[in-house]
Amino acid sequence: MSTPDITTILGQGSTFEGKLTFEGAVRIDGEFKGEIRTSGMLIVGETANIQAEIEGAQVVVHGQVHGDIEASESVELRAAARVRGNIATPSFEIEKGARFDGSCTMTGSERPAEAAEGPIADDADPPGSADA
Repeated sequence: MSTPDITTILGQGSTFEGKLTFEGAVRIDGEFKGEIRTSGMLIVGETANIQAEIEGAQVVVHGQVHGDIEASESVELRAAARVRGNIATPSFEIEKGARFDGSCTMTGSERPAEAAEGPIADDADPPGSADA
């Protein structure tokens, strides 16, 4: 995935608490607690410690996140990532070395409607077609 130009950085040593809403790409290398909402990309740097509910298009994690992540396009957990929370996204990538403690739901419009309706039928004979 190509990284768009980063428009804002919350640098290492910074602490922020509240609700962060943005467009474009933001990188967090410090501490953040609260909510993050974006139509763009969030990059969680290796020194970041985030306790937040995250909602965005693309989320790339190199550091620590404690909270649920919902991404409309993709979530990537890089080797140093530590995530505790649930993830919902149509595309999910975990590098070797990353830690993920939670559940993942693969969402998106490419999922067939039949899959959501019930179990897949096996190839068993239909009722009433016994061998004679």
